[in-house]
Amino acid sequence: QVQLVESGGGLVQAGGSLRLSCAASGSLGSDNIMGWYRQAPEKQRELVAVIVSTGVTNYADSVKGRFTISRDNAKNTVNLEMNSLKPDDTAVYYCNTLYRFKNYWGQGTQVTVSS
Repeated sequence: QVQLVESGGGLVQAGGSLRLSCAASGSLGSDNIMGWYRQAPEKQRELVAVIVSTGVTNYADSVKGRFTISRDNAKNTVNLEMNSLKPDDTAVYYCNTLYRFKNYWGQGTQVTVSS
């Protein structure tokens, strides 16, 4: 089993920054994809950014140039640096890992951006 625990959400004004962190534990090998998704009220969950163990990344168009995803393979952690935040970024952010065809999710952390 794999467990994911997020931290770092909160309330910030538009234009501000936040850093989300996620620590994975359990039986997780290095051949995994780690990422962040978000879900705003009454909207579907959407991809924010993903990163593979080699460091290759992919971002949603809405966050390109503002968010940066990174990972530490030795510690099984993934971070999301969020800059120039907008009210539209308000959502619950979920850490995710895809490992051996299984998806694992964290409990989510709330990010609220006030205008």
